[in-house]
Order: sequence, then structure tokens, then C-alpha cells
Amino acid sequence: MNFLRGVMGGPSAGPQPSGADTIQKLCDRVASSTLLEDRRDAVRALKSLSKKYRLEVGIQAMEHLIHVLQTDRSDSEIIGYALDTLYNVISNDLEEEEQEENSAKQVDDLGSQFTEIFIKQQDNVTLLLTLVEEFDFHVRWPAVKLLTSLLKQQGPQVQQIILVSPMGVSRLMDLLADSREVIRNDGVLLLQQLTKSNAAIQKIVAFENAFERLLDIITEEGNSDGGIVVEDCLLLLQNLLKNNNSNQNFFKEGSYIQRMKPWFEVGDDNCGWSAQKVTNLHLMLQLVRVLVSPTNPPGATSSCQKAMFHCGLLQQLCTILMATGVPADILTETINTVSEVIRGCQTNQDYFASVNAPSNPPRPAIVVLLMSMVNERQPFVLRCAVLYCFQCFLYKNHKGQGEIVSTLLPSTIDGNSVSAGQLLCGGLFSTDSLSNWCAAVALAHALQENATLKEQLLRVQLATSIGNLPVSLLQQCTNILSQGSKVQTRVGLLMLLCTWLSNCSIAVTHFLHNPANVPFLTGQIAENLGEEEQLVQGLCALLLGISIYYNDNSLENYRKEKLKQLIEKRIGRENFIEKLGFISKHELYSRAAQKPQPSFSSPDHMMFDHEFTKLVKELEGVISKAIYKSSEEDKKEEEVKKTLEQHDNIVTHYKKVIREQDQELEELKQRVSTLTSQNEQLQATVTQQVSQIQQHKDQYNLLKVQLGKDTQHHNSHSDTFQMNGIQTEEVSKLREELEEWKNKHELLQGQLREKDSVIEKLNSPQLEMGTTEQSSQTSKSGGLEHSSELQKELEMLRSQIQLQSAEISKLQMENQKLQVMNTTADPVLADSGARAAASSELEARLEQEMKELKSQVKALSEEKESLRQHLDSSSSTVAILQEEKSKLQREVAESKKEQDDLLVLLADQDQKISALKIKLKDLGFPVEDEDDIESGDQGDEDEDGDEEEQD
Repeated sequence: MNFLRGVMGGPSAGPQPSGADTIQKLCDRVASSTLLEDRRDAVRALKSLSKKYRLEVGIQAMEHLIHVLQTDRSDSEIIGYALDTLYNVISNDLEEEEQEENSAKQVDDLGSQFTEIFIKQQDNVTLLLTLVEEFDFHVRWPAVKLLTSLLKQQGPQVQQIILVSPMGVSRLMDLLADSREVIRNDGVLLLQQLTKSNAAIQKIVAFENAFERLLDIITEEGNSDGGIVVEDCLLLLQNLLKNNNSNQNFFKEGSYIQRMKPWFEVGDDNCGWSAQKVTNLHLMLQLVRVLVSPTNPPGATSSCQKAMFHCGLLQQLCTILMATGVPADILTETINTVSEVIRGCQTNQDYFASVNAPSNPPRPAIVVLLMSMVNERQPFVLRCAVLYCFQCFLYKNHKGQGEIVSTLLPSTIDGNSVSAGQLLCGGLFSTDSLSNWCAAVALAHALQENATLKEQLLRVQLATSIGNLPVSLLQQCTNILSQGSKVQTRVGLLMLLCTWLSNCSIAVTHFLHNPANVPFLTGQIAENLGEEEQLVQGLCALLLGISIYYNDNSLENYRKEKLKQLIEKRIGRENFIEKLGFISKHELYSRAAQKPQPSFSSPDHMMFDHEFTKLVKELEGVISKAIYKSSEEDKKEEEVKKTLEQHDNIVTHYKKVIREQDQELEELKQRVSTLTSQNEQLQATVTQQVSQIQQHKDQYNLLKVQLGKDTQHHNSHSDTFQMNGIQTEEVSKLREELEEWKNKHELLQGQLREKDSVIEKLNSPQLEMGTTEQSSQTSKSGGLEHSSELQKELEMLRSQIQLQSAEISKLQMENQKLQVMNTTADPVLADSGARAAASSELEARLEQEMKELKSQVKALSEEKESLRQHLDSSSSTVAILQEEKSKLQREVAESKKEQDDLLVLLADQDQKISALKIKLKDLGFPVEDEDDIESGDQGDEDEDGDEEEQD
């Protein structure tokens, strides 16, 4: 701080240092000072001087400031000062005073030069990207501003560095999620600069969920009523979508078009249009046009148009179009937007044709728009927009073209209301040249690529004045053309005539039928006029060439050969071709050929239509060839044309036949399918009826059998015994089943006895193995307990078997009683009625007994199943016990083996001890008793070791 007082503002006796000296001392302080506080104060001072002494600070301090960014990352305050200083040096956003002192060019050069120095080391930009990730406001915000300024100065170079940096774009995308609006808004500005003219970065930003975030911000800010933040977001969206087919497809597939609809809900009260709202809505309309631009791939444009119709966006735009109080520039842009949303899309065009203006009586929107187009008091840009809308409505729309032309035909003219055709004719012959041109071009679009309508339009008759005979529309156009009106009017009429006559021989014949037309055209072409008239001469040459090329030689005086001879005599072939070339060489022709929308700087430049330029490009070459062709070549060409027409007619005939046959086949297929379904239904009905008949037959046979039974009971007693014989057979079957059950029970008892013997055998060795080891005893006791449980279960099974055998014996007794009852039936009953009653009672008892026997048999089978399950569980238990037994036997064998090994070791040790004792005795050492030896075993071992060493 003492240093700063001396350098910046402290009192001193000597002269004050200059700005350059002060900056040099501050730079030395930043470079050499060891204290962080001193370096921070020096950087703060450089920041305060950086605006006034921008050049000096940039030259002397940039390297030191970059070093501070690299080394002092821990202190956010000094990093913030350094970033602000670099921003002041690099940025061209100077104050008004400085702008007066320095020229704009010098400022731009200075910022660009400092930026070039900064980005020369790519690590500096990477360092900035790292600082942008910091959450500290005093670091993140200046880093964002500095990076934005670098992109403004050297955009492509900085874009490339960020693109190759790992996660460079993703780091910047995180700025949109910052809760601090200042950083978020500056992040939007940064992304604007980043995405300019770089498709790769645009794709990365789009796939980083940019659309979702930006649309959320626009919604939060209030859509079109929002502030400048909405404008910035819309500009960024335009950068991402314009001329980027991948992003446009991603935008459509993500259902983001549906989220654009609320933008255009302006409400009924349209009086409060602020300047910012107008700007926002203008950008929103431009964004819609980006998605449906004619320059986009046709498939992508078509899918976006359909999505806009289905989500109601087109309907919302038409509401704005017909609303009152909308500013003129918004209305103009809305008309242009609706034009491109409906262009070439039949569904949208049909909807637009159904839109009515809120007037009394309601008028179609097309009529209202055409009224504006032919009204010379309307703004020029609005009239151009309406013409573009009409062209887009008719583009590839034969239905719409027919509706427009039909309003001109005599049979459909309604005198009570103004139609589109009447408005076009009124504009075509008005005194305003711009209206003439617009109406001529609009009518030409109604005839575009539609030979049928070109022929129908020849029927249109016009009443020029009261008392005079009506003239055809074609004749009236040529009359105005010959009267020498304004250049713009003549150009419009010539474009209409060229479009009308092209590819329509009948129209050419009608045109040539007027004897004044050909001399007028040759006279216009042959004259040497000024530059303004050269365009008219070129169009006259084109019209005469069309009259030759599409001439069917039906008029003797105006056959192809005679017209060519006329050109050769009056004009000259080379001169004719030269005049024809005036069209494509004209500057306004080149402008019109660029895009479909008519965009002119002034009404005087409104000369050519985009679709007409395509026609000129198509016909210019063929007309030039047709002029130089001889009569023989023309004849050959006509023959070829006739042959081709014949082939075409044959092909058309066969196509018609095939189409009719296809229709017949479809009808026959439908009939076959209906007959097949009817046949299936009838077959199902027959099957159902057959089954019903069979049921009726069965019921009949049953009734017959029952009637036979009754007669047999009444006729004889022997028949009764036959009936009883049937039941005795069933009883015998039951008896056989009982015998089988007995045999099965005996087998089960035998199996149980075998299991008992096995378990007893297992129990006996387990009792003998009880004294080996403690661990084996516990396991064996568990096995014994398990075997005792098994014994109990077996006892229970035996008792169940005894109960079942008792039940079987009881059943046998009941069976014997039944047999006795059957055999001891009274043979001499008093009368047949008593015998029948006795037999019926006997039958009822037998049936009841049979049911009881069957239920008992069922119960026995269930018990048998349960016994089987018990046997399976007991067998598994036996297997487990056997495994445990084998395991115990292995353990006992191992323990015995270990004991034997221990005994062998003990014997060896005893031998060694005895040998050692003998040695000690031989040496004269006293030998103690075995008890003493056991207590002092360790000592003896030590002595033995010493003895061995002595030996």
C-alpha cells in the first residue's frame, strides 16, 4: 500500500511520474512482490488504469496478468482484478469520450491485435475455460465477459481452440443453469458468439440440451412480453437452427415446435406493443421461417409444416394475420411466415383457403390480402409480402389454382361480392404500374405448370367500356402492351404472356390469330433502344421464340418456317439471339433467381419473378436451337413429336386400362372377401345346427331307453334281475379294486419292515462308536436322536396302516351284505308293482353304497400318496444317516492313525533317551530318576548339546 501511495496519489516534492512509468512500476511490483496483498493492490491499480491507458497496459502488463491467472488461483480477488484488466484491454466497448478521441478502425485493430497475442498460446484459452467453471461470482463473471470479447475479436480461431479442448463446449453450457441471472444472461451472449458460422459447435450445443434450457428461459421471462434476455435467447436459437439440417431435425423430433405456439398468443388487446415486444415477436417469426425455409431439404420442410399445423401454430399465426391493431412490420413478417408455412403443403394450403377475415359479411383471407396488394396506398414491403403469400398458396396447388381461375370464368362470377379474379384483373389494368406487375405475376402463378387452366383462361371475356364488345383477357393484355405503358407494366404483362403461352399450343394459336401481335414484337426487337428498353426487347424476343417453339402450324400465315424467315429478314438471327440474352444478363434477373421471396430495395427494382427465371433458364437454349433449325429438321422433329405423342397416347390408354383392371380386381377381391366371410358364418351355423341335432338324437335315445326300462319292470321279474346284473358287475369291479389296494398295502408294509431293519442295523454300530472322541460322540448322539424320531414316525405309519386295513375289512363286510341282499331278493312278490318298488329301493341302496365305496377308495388313494411321501422322507433320512456314519468312520480311522504315529514317535524318543543315559553313565555323570528327568528335561537337553560339541 505504501508503494501505491507513492506511485498513484501520494504527495511528492519532485515531478509526477507519467502513466507509462506508473504502469511499468506496477508491472514490476506484480512480477517481483512476494506478498499476495502487494500483488493484489498492484493488479487493482492496473485495472483502474487499463481504460485510460489501454495500449500501455496491454503491451506491458498482459504477460504478468496471465502469470497471475496461472499462479494465484487460490485468491479469487486478484484473479477477478486480472480478468477485468484483460477485458478492458481486449474489449472494444469503450466509453463515448474514448470513442471521440480514437477512431473506430484503430479501436478494432487494437482489440484484434491484443486478442491475437492472448490466444497465441492456446493454454491461455484453456485456462479461461477452467476459470469459467469456478462458482465464485468475482471469477466466473469476468471470465465469461473476457471469453465473449475474445470470440468477438477472433471468432474462428477461438472457436477452434474451444472445440479441441476437452469438454470445452460442455463447460460453457453449464452457464445456462447458473442461478445468478447476470452470469446466465452473459452466458447466452457468449454462446451467441461461440455458435456463429460453426456447424460442429452448433451441433454440440444443441445436443447438450440447449433447446430445452433456452425455451425454459423464454417461458420464464414471459415469452414475447419478456425483456432483452428473450431477444438474446432467440438470436442464439437462430444461430443453432439456421442452415443446420441436423439441428432442425433434432428440434422437430424433440417436440419443441409445439412449445413455440404460446409465443404468438398476443391476446385481443393489441394496443400495448412496446419496442421490445415488437423485436421479440419479429425474431420469433423469423425462427419459424428458419424451420420452413424453401432452401431447406424438402422432406425436412414438409415435416415441420405438418407439425406446425397439427400443434395449432399455423392457426395462431392466421389469427395474428386477421387481427386489428398489429404493427405494420409485425403484420408483414407474419404474412411472410404464413407464406412459407403453407408453401407446397396441401393440408396447410387448404386450411389457409378456409380462413375468413372477421368482417361483415366474412371474406376469405386471400381476398382481403389481395385487396392490400393492389392498393397503392399500402406500404411497399406489405404488398411484396402479400404477393409472396399468394405465390406460396398456389405453389404446387392445382386445386387452389383452379379455384382462382374459376373466379374469372363467366359461369362462376358473383356480382354481389368481390372475388380474387376480379381483384387481379382490376390490378392488371389499373394506372399503378406496381399493381400491374403484382397482378400479372400473381396470375402467372395461377397458370404455372397447368395446361388445362391455360386453355380455360382463354375463355375469359372483359367488358372494356359500355357499348363496346367484350374482348378476351389475352387480347386486352396485348392491347395494353402495344400502348407503350411504363416499363414495369410491360415487363409484368410480357412475363404473364410467356408463362401463359409456354407449353400450350392452343394459347399460341390464339395469340398469333391477332395479326397485330407479331409485327409489334418484331418491331420492338428490331429497334435500337436505350438500356431501360433492352429488358423489354429481351422479353419480346422470348415471347416470339415461344410462339415459334410451341407452334402447331395450324395457322397458314404463321407457321414455324414463315416466322423464322420473318426473323431472318426483319431482325437477323444473331441479333435475335443477342436480344434474347439480355434477360439472363440483367442484374435484377440474377437477384430474383436467388430465392423465391420477392425482396426489392425499391419499387423500381421490381422486375423479375423467381419462378419466371426458371422458365427463362429452361427455354432460352431450346429457342436458340429452334431458330437455327431448318424446315427439314422441323419436320423430323414434328414427326418425332407425333410419334412420341402416339406412344404417349398408347401408354396413357394402357395406363387407363390397367387402372380400370386394378379397380375391377379390387372390387372382385372385396366380393371374394365378403363371400368368404359369409361362407364361414354359414359353416359355423351348420356346425351349430348339426350339434343341436345330435343332442336331440341323444335325448331321444335316452327317453327311448327309459321307456324300455319301464316296460321291462312291468313285464317280467327276470328283467329286473338283468338290471341288477349290471349293478353286480360294478360291485365286482369295486371288489377287484379293493383287492388291488390290499396288495399295494402289503407291499408298503414290506417296504416299511425293510426300512426298519436298515435303521436297526445303523443304530447298533453307532452305539459301539461312542468312546472314540468327544466330537464324534456328539455327532453320534444326534444321529441316535434322529433315528429315534424315525422310529416314532414308523410306529405312526403302522398304526395308520392298521386303521386302513380295518376300514378295508369293514368295506368287505358291507360288500358281502350287498351280495347277500342281491341273491336273497324275494322271487315271489305279490304283484309286479311290489316287485318294481323293491327293485327300485334296492337300486337306490346299491347306488348309495357304491358312492360311499368310491369315496372311501379315493380317501385310500390319498392316504397312499401320503404314505409314499413319508417313505420318501424316511429314505432320505436313512441316506443322511449313512453319510454321517461313513463320515464318523473316516474320522475314527484318522484318529487311530494319528495315535499310531504318536506311539511310534514316543518309542523313538524313549530309545534316544536310553542311549543318552548310557553315554552319560559311561562318561561318569550321575543319572537321575525318570521323574527328575521329566522335570528337568530342558536342562538335560542343554548338557547333551554341550557333550556333543566336546565330542
